[in-house]
Amino acid sequence: MVLLREELGDVLRDARRAQGRTLRDISAKASVSLGYLSEIERGEKEASSELLASICTALGMPMSLVLTEVAQRADRAERASAPVTLPVASRTEDVVSAA
Repeated sequence: MVLLREELGDVLRDARRAQGRTLRDISAKASVSLGYLSEIERGEKEASSELLASICTALGMPMSLVLTEVAQRADRAERASAPVTLPVASRTEDVVSAA
């Protein structure tokens, strides 16, 4: 099962690390405690839309870009864990002619 908070946390952490920035730096700029930001990045806590906007601003990233990346990762995760569906014969193929 794909959890939105986990995908969001991964995207935020990856963005922060790609910028070479620390949790302390982002937490100070976003006005959120370092511990709470860490929990968000680990997918343990849900970020409100206001807090997410603040974190995105601290990262210098549009929220739409972050959410797009979350959606793409969720899509890939869902596809990877989707059950394999086998083709089923149609009802007309199952009928045997009496002739």
